Amino acid sequence: MKQRIIGSIAVSEVGMGCMGFSHGYGKVPEEAYSIRAIQKAYDFGCTFFDTAESYGVEQFFAGHNEQLVGRAVEGFRGNVVLATKFHLHPGDYGPGVSLYDTIRGHMEASLKNLRTDHIDLYYLHRINEMVPVEEVAEVMGRLKQEGCIRGWGLSQISVPVLKAAHSVTPVSAVQNLYSMLERDSEQEIIPYCLDHHIGVVPFSPIASGFLSGNVTADMKFEGDDVRKFVPQLSKENIIANQPILDILTKFSQRKKATRAQISLAWMLYKYPNVVPIPGSKNQERILENLGASKVLLTETEFQELEAALGECTVHGHRGVTESEQVLFGNNWRR
Repeated sequence: MKQRIIGSIAVSEVGMGCMGFSHGYGKVPEEAYSIRAIQKAYDFGCTFFDTAESYGVEQFFAGHNEQLVGRAVEGFRGNVVLATKFHLHPGDYGPGVSLYDTIRGHMEASLKNLRTDHIDLYYLHRINEMVPVEEVAEVMGRLKQEGCIRGWGLSQISVPVLKAAHSVTPVSAVQNLYSMLERDSEQEIIPYCLDHHIGVVPFSPIASGFLSGNVTADMKFEGDDVRKFVPQLSKENIIANQPILDILTKFSQRKKATRAQISLAWMLYKYPNVVPIPGSKNQERILENLGASKVLLTETEFQELEAALGECTVHGHRGVTESEQVLFGNNWRR
């Protein structure tokens, strides 16, 4: 698989989001199946795996997903890039509390879970409104100097927040929501990142499965399935957004590719600094998504696709700015 650069870190141009093996999409697979899925992704050419300390809280325990990923990649750790994330909750900050010690404590727990001596890409999962992002950036700079992390990032942020952080310690990557149904990042975040050599790592690049065409208006999302909170996946919006699927169907037939692959190939063609991390708990779907790297759009095809999408109205909107307070206040678990 071709590679792209995130900050100064080389990764496969399509990565893998591992959350679904621990929570977020209903019943999780058996552990052996999940580990083999990650290993099959590596065999395919994927060298970029994304997790977080919080993945697994509801069905298992905090750190479950990190531990799973750590076991899966242990045999080839030196050949892959591991990204994980931490939250800053009440008690992690305040008078008399060292932010450095707090963040280092989160990091050391992740290092143990991942069975590694360093984290390649370490994200603040969401901004905490009570903690200046410049102070977080300063800590990240120290962790880089100490060799604990290679790069750092932020998730679901605006340009002003990114500027403030980047001015203290250069940011390697921004992990924002971005897909054909959520294009806010195109307005300011992606252009800023292009200008400042920052990678953009879209999560939910297939719009929580909608762009694959496998999500129907009659589907029921139960338990800890985060899709019940996704605006585009309400019954009425699934129906209203059908014209976008029709466009993808047309191009998938022409290119002999799946709709999901076309949606990923579109963003890969559009921006050289974008590295999507589609997530799935199904081995076949994971390999299908990685196969988007083999789908090459021509300039004419891309412009035709862009024009067709431009004629569509997207129904349902989440946006890209979410703080720690907004995230948990609205029950988001991603």
